[in-house]
Amino acid sequence: MHSEILIIGAGASGLFCALQAAWTGHRVLLLEHEKTPAQKLNITGKGRCNVTNNCDVQTVIANIPRNASFLYSALNRFTPQDTIDFFESLGIELKTERGNRVFPKSDNAHDISGALINAAKQAGVKIRHADVKRLIIENGKVKGVVCEKESVFADSVVIATGGLSYPKTGSTGDGYKFARQAGHTVTELGGSLVGVRLYGSECAEAMGLSLKNCGLKLCDNESEKIIYSEQGEMLFTHYGMSGPLVLSASAHMTDIYKGKYTFIINLKPALDDKKLDERILRDFSEAKNRDFSNSLGRLLPKAVIPIVIRRSGIAPETKVNQITKQQRETLVSVIHNLEFEVKELCDVSEAIVTRGGVSVKEISPSSMQSKLVDGLYFIGEVLDVDGYTGGFNLQIAFSTAYACAQSL
Repeated sequence: MHSEILIIGAGASGLFCALQAAWTGHRVLLLEHEKTPAQKLNITGKGRCNVTNNCDVQTVIANIPRNASFLYSALNRFTPQDTIDFFESLGIELKTERGNRVFPKSDNAHDISGALINAAKQAGVKIRHADVKRLIIENGKVKGVVCEKESVFADSVVIATGGLSYPKTGSTGDGYKFARQAGHTVTELGGSLVGVRLYGSECAEAMGLSLKNCGLKLCDNESEKIIYSEQGEMLFTHYGMSGPLVLSASAHMTDIYKGKYTFIINLKPALDDKKLDERILRDFSEAKNRDFSNSLGRLLPKAVIPIVIRRSGIAPETKVNQITKQQRETLVSVIHNLEFEVKELCDVSEAIVTRGGVSVKEISPSSMQSKLVDGLYFIGEVLDVDGYTGGFNLQIAFSTAYACAQSL
């Protein structure tokens, strides 16, 4: 069997590339080893699908912690606005939420995947269920692939197999195997945008508590520098912390060992030390004979109060009218600088995206073609690029897929 373009992987980048290639007149065969396409796309954004971020290219670049410059060309050729226009042209109504995150108005990821699959089929893309075992490479050129039951030949082969995250959706790391077979370097693989395990049991005490407007800093104790600082949402879990702020912070952590990283949480970022002290004094003055343990309910979420009391060093049964100015200063410092020591990242199988992948030094940034094997392309998460949470990773998928499709 022979096809002009063969794409391995019917996820976001594979489907989009197939559609764009078909629209330019190519005969496209899309192979997917799962029975249904776009399984990971259907669970992104908690099933709502954060398709992109409504921002300019520079903002996307600023939200890609590794190898961002490699994506300049692709992002400028297919921008976040192009993504919005594309899905609206398929009849999908979109909306922009906090943080410029773009979702379908229906809040249903299946609308996005369904529109992509239908458009691809209407454009003549053939989608087949097949398990690719290896590439066929002769004299420095890719000729096709060997599947479980047959060989499929093609003029060009595009690897769009995703990473290692959420393996139940089909992201089993096959693309790295194909890349190595072709002589490519695959950088160290791990999870990015993933929950973080912390030492101690205090987070488990507050498990389920979601902080809506807090500050989070990630301190690298080795360099004594704050390497990530942002305000937003986070969540206490039985193992440590998760939520948007923590997921983004996780993208900055490498080679973790005991004592290397510390999370510093600001429970009241809108109040400086002076205003917070005034607020505490006001609360104390309204019930001067109240025990300290019962005095913070209006200021802080209930689940975090025992942790703050413990860290402050003030005895819980102390009457609030007996608390000294110095003790209040310590309390203010604890509320503004609640520290937790990082133990490790959660497993890559739980991560939103994979950190690491096919080295971008060996890929043409304008076409996504391999510099080592003629006719071989890599797009999406299989590449060594990943962004923060907020729609940036899907934008990378669409932009790299578009650059590839235009150069096939």
